[in-house]
Amino acid sequence: MAKKIRLAYTAAALIPLTLLAAACGSSSPTPSASSSSAPPASANGKTISETGSTLLFPLFGTWQSAYNTADPSVTITSGGTGSGTGIADAAAGLVNIGASDAYLSSSDLAQNPGLLNIPLTVAAVDVNYNVTGVKKPLNLNGTVLAGIYTGKITMWNDSAIAKLNPGVTLPSEKIVALHRGDSSGSTFLFTSYMNAQDPGAWSSSNIGTTITWPSTPGALAETGSGGMLSACGTTKGCIAYLGISYLTKAAAAGLGTASLADKSGKFEAPTTATITSALSSFPAAPASGAEPLINSSSGYPIINYEYAIVKKTQPSAAEATAVKAFLNWILKTGDATTYVSTVGFLPMPTATTTVATTLVNSISG
Repeated sequence: MAKKIRLAYTAAALIPLTLLAAACGSSSPTPSASSSSAPPASANGKTISETGSTLLFPLFGTWQSAYNTADPSVTITSGGTGSGTGIADAAAGLVNIGASDAYLSSSDLAQNPGLLNIPLTVAAVDVNYNVTGVKKPLNLNGTVLAGIYTGKITMWNDSAIAKLNPGVTLPSEKIVALHRGDSSGSTFLFTSYMNAQDPGAWSSSNIGTTITWPSTPGALAETGSGGMLSACGTTKGCIAYLGISYLTKAAAAGLGTASLADKSGKFEAPTTATITSALSSFPAAPASGAEPLINSSSGYPIINYEYAIVKKTQPSAAEATAVKAFLNWILKTGDATTYVSTVGFLPMPTATTTVATTLVNSISG
């Protein structure tokens, strides 16, 4: 049965989206020319342009406003277009910064040595649902999620879901699986989790920002985190994956938020404490900036660094200076709890901030 596709743009994201194919086993799409109408970078360094992650988009808007106060001479434009488009726009020189939930792998960087992975802050991806009569947060794991997204589990009262949720009355309601139809870092993180939890249920060949989704009855493809939120709020039986920056809106829409199994099998809700616990189980980001933070041994199991994908060599010295100043402001000021906690994010560990600062300071023009 053909999938139904519905499109919904995120607020203020007026830039067309581009679907980018991810190479098998790669963390992200191979950068290529994008059809985005993002404005070109400013040669005099007075305008900084960004497109990309809809998970980061709400926080990026806060950073824009704060930085405009710190330096009114610089104008920052942004668009929530999806991580894949952000990466492609940055690679093509259409924007200064491509925001992405997914990092560029070592093979991606080898093919595109002029790009940098710069971690900026710590985020998470939630699994949300709209299930009739269910108030208590549901427990889910990668095996059950893979069963849902491959069409093997089609009803909310399936025995596999019931087994994880003793005492919960589950309705005989069809599951409507929502996924991102655009190139999305959240898709990369979500599919990475399913594979890490159960490689037999979800193949490593189907991890990426854009993947070939199994054909399941009634499945819906949505554009952006905003599209996922809107569709799930109006679709009984839905399940969706959303950036934690949309958690408050998801709750307001009446959606439940699942507790997900970590590597040890313990179910964890996405909270500051569980994200902190998960983060502490991973090493600091390496020199490349790329560090997977999926399926932690303890704590919430789908967390990630939000990345700025930036060309190491900018078109002009003025442009390089402006981009470096803005990114250093984010690392020194914008990644503070005051800013990031408003969308459920966490500041990066000091060692990762040091790596990121070194990467930023390597930018030249």
